[in-house]
Amino acid sequence: MKSALLMSAAKTVGGQAVIEGVMMRAKDKLAIAVRRPDGEITVELRPWFSMTPNFMKKPFLRGFPIFIETMVNGVKALNYSATQALDEEDGELTSFHLILTMVIALGAALGLFVVLPHFFSIVMGWFGLSGDVNTLSFYVWDGAFKILMFLGYILSISFVPDIKRVFQYHGAEHKVIWAYESGSELTACKVKEFSRLHPRCGTAFLLFVLVVSILMFTILVPLLLAIWSPQTFIYKHLYIVGIKLLLMAPVSAVAYEMIKASSKHENSKLCQIMCLPGLGMQLLTTRNPDQDQIEVALAALAKAVEEDGGEN
Repeated sequence: MKSALLMSAAKTVGGQAVIEGVMMRAKDKLAIAVRRPDGEITVELRPWFSMTPNFMKKPFLRGFPIFIETMVNGVKALNYSATQALDEEDGELTSFHLILTMVIALGAALGLFVVLPHFFSIVMGWFGLSGDVNTLSFYVWDGAFKILMFLGYILSISFVPDIKRVFQYHGAEHKVIWAYESGSELTACKVKEFSRLHPRCGTAFLLFVLVVSILMFTILVPLLLAIWSPQTFIYKHLYIVGIKLLLMAPVSAVAYEMIKASSKHENSKLCQIMCLPGLGMQLLTTRNPDQDQIEVALAALAKAVEEDGGEN
């Protein structure tokens, strides 16, 4: 699962479910806790890999590089958890394989949620159900297909047994962070009482990305076409798809600022309403964990925050 991007004014803790475990981040450190086949919990503390220069850490500039950072650290954590949970002797991904994995993952995501919806909208036009690319109806179909693809993807993987276990660890991660943020006693029994849904989960970030992309494409693409547009049908649509791919960087930047704003104004009615779709999606992407899974999440949190003087 994507990194949860969980933040608070007093404490900054992020989390991600991995294979038979949880990764927790506190400031510039991350801890990965995994339940090994023999039942023991192994925990590793690592520095948070960062590639964002200081000038890119400004609002509306930081979103895309932080998204890439999160993907890199998340893939590394998933790879480490696989070697521990499956007791494999092979080492972790090399830099080449990490880059290749990232390129394939990004390519697949952009293909499913940018390219495919665009061509689906073209087909709707052939059936007379959509207008040209400069009409609102084209982007209504484009946005509807994005949402349906996203829901269909989540629903389909939720039936995979191994993914169900990851979703349980996702729930454990949220419960533990809720307990930590509220100052509760960090024991499995106490943590179990908290909700598995969290308004600043990575699922909410992905929904923000979808919504912002729909709005931005609807407004900016027709404007750019009015400035210049290829006359050939194929070149015109390849040009538009290229524009959409380039716009994903500012889309992710805006979505990141929205989720940051929700963390600062989480008691605001408007922010609570905006977070409702994300909470609804988490009914699919999280499951109630058992006590053993909560213990793994607690071990990750304890290791991540211990250097900052956090209470275990």
